[in-house]
Amino acid sequence: MTYLALAAFAAILASLGAALYFMLKGGKSDTDNAPRAGRMAKALAFRIGFSVLLFICILVGWKLGYLHPTGIPAGK
Repeated sequence: MTYLALAAFAAILASLGAALYFMLKGGKSDTDNAPRAGRMAKALAFRIGFSVLLFICILVGWKLGYLHPTGIPAGK
């Protein structure tokens, strides 16, 4: 489960980096901006998908008992 979470975080960061690259990539005319914006939007959509998938995997892992919350116990 730890490896899945690390892979999801890596995918989130890679997608965010790809969106940053497409956003900063220079274009000289307005016709160049449309494909770049589409690729940036697709990278950001993948990032949202990976984030939701990671959240669902953490919830499922907690419900199945694979993940245990640690930290300050309630009531102390």
